[in-house]
Amino acid sequence: MTAQEILNLSCAALARAIREKRVTCVQAMEAALERAKAVQPKLNCFIRTDDVQALARARVSDSELEKGHVRGPLHGVPMAHKDMYYREGVVSTCGAKIVRDRKATQTATALERLDAAGAIQFGVLSMAEFAFSPTGHNLHYGHCRNPWDPSRITGGSSSGSGSATAARATFAALGSDTGGSIRLPAAFCGTSGFKPTYGRVSRAGAMPLSFSLDTVGPLARTVQDCALIVQAIAGADERDPTAEARPVPDFLNSIEQSISGLRIGKPRQFFYDDCDAEIREAMEAALAVFRKLGAKVLDIDIPDMSAWNAAGAVIISAEAAAVHANWLRARGQDYSPQLRMRLEQGLAIPAAVYLNALRLRGVALRHFCSEVFSKVDLVHAPVVSFQTPTIEETDLGDRPEAAAMLGRTTRLTRPGNFLALPIVSANAGFTRAGMPIGMQLMGRPYDEATVLRAGHAYQKATEWHRSAPKI
Repeated sequence: MTAQEILNLSCAALARAIREKRVTCVQAMEAALERAKAVQPKLNCFIRTDDVQALARARVSDSELEKGHVRGPLHGVPMAHKDMYYREGVVSTCGAKIVRDRKATQTATALERLDAAGAIQFGVLSMAEFAFSPTGHNLHYGHCRNPWDPSRITGGSSSGSGSATAARATFAALGSDTGGSIRLPAAFCGTSGFKPTYGRVSRAGAMPLSFSLDTVGPLARTVQDCALIVQAIAGADERDPTAEARPVPDFLNSIEQSISGLRIGKPRQFFYDDCDAEIREAMEAALAVFRKLGAKVLDIDIPDMSAWNAAGAVIISAEAAAVHANWLRARGQDYSPQLRMRLEQGLAIPAAVYLNALRLRGVALRHFCSEVFSKVDLVHAPVVSFQTPTIEETDLGDRPEAAAMLGRTTRLTRPGNFLALPIVSANAGFTRAGMPIGMQLMGRPYDEATVLRAGHAYQKATEWHRSAPKI
């Protein structure tokens, strides 16, 4: 198998090829490292690759396989991750100047579980500074670029995860989603992305941004790969009290089940307000695919999301400011102007406003489940309502218009974080300018299985996820 053929495989397909000894772990790693070096000058999607250590681990994985030992379902699969997942003794920059030399004192649970599943980390990926930007800009390490058009944004904050995965420079990557930071890069870069229910995956050893909203999840070539990765990393963790102790279903066993009879809702309100015509057209085409697969597509009324979005913005702003308060006082000059502006705004939020925003979450979720999930099993919507902008036109720093641009970018993703829902994002086509269009499927809390099953069924019936940029 050639290096290009290897790079075009999904995680699931590569893991199978390795187990069947059609590809060695070293061959897969060499292909990934070579590809990473080839795209880096054009995309700036990596912070670092660890060639020597990664190849050494690949050789060990090949040796284990020769002895009949398979570590797990991801044995030998190369992955790079957003540079906010700590590995003991190794620097995690978090996309920032402030911690660029700080070595981690622990390893993230998500990384430990991927290690146990057999995946091999070979590097770390670009990200927005401290994961607090939906566009992916980064003044400290340079802006990450979209492989479909390097003049355009990747989306953030998991910018490198989206760019590198789409460019076939990693087979998958961990991202994080606090206001859309998995789904936005997945949509803008044309990959699959999955935000589990809040609490499904441990956040221990991951850089905190917002205690109440942070969610760990993957970006990958396919929804099936997302299921494979979440299966490996989900579950209770004594190091993270917010990680739910409830059993983790067998996502991979249920993912092939038919979606005939599944009720998919198309919202009448909010998600299509001022929606670009090409994106609306792609959403209609995606819903037509679901109809052909036997799903029932229903137009539905949904509650007003505006107040919930505002409450979500209060929560993330206040909690991010709390995380960064000491650094803001001591090293405020080491933040980019936009991030410093946003964090300082968070410091000004009154405690009563913050607490009321938190109290609203439970009420909102009960109302949404009663009004929406009593009628449908999933909600289908675009990830963003506008076409991919350029890096230049969204590079607004701390200018007054920056807030409106940031709010518009996360407008359709933030409700899912506020409601703590499981959501999959998948490529649903391309604009006439050649840029990917992302759709999202939202499910009931802890019903990841249905969300993944529907996303996988869509990809089995379409070819959009197989498209690769010519970079």
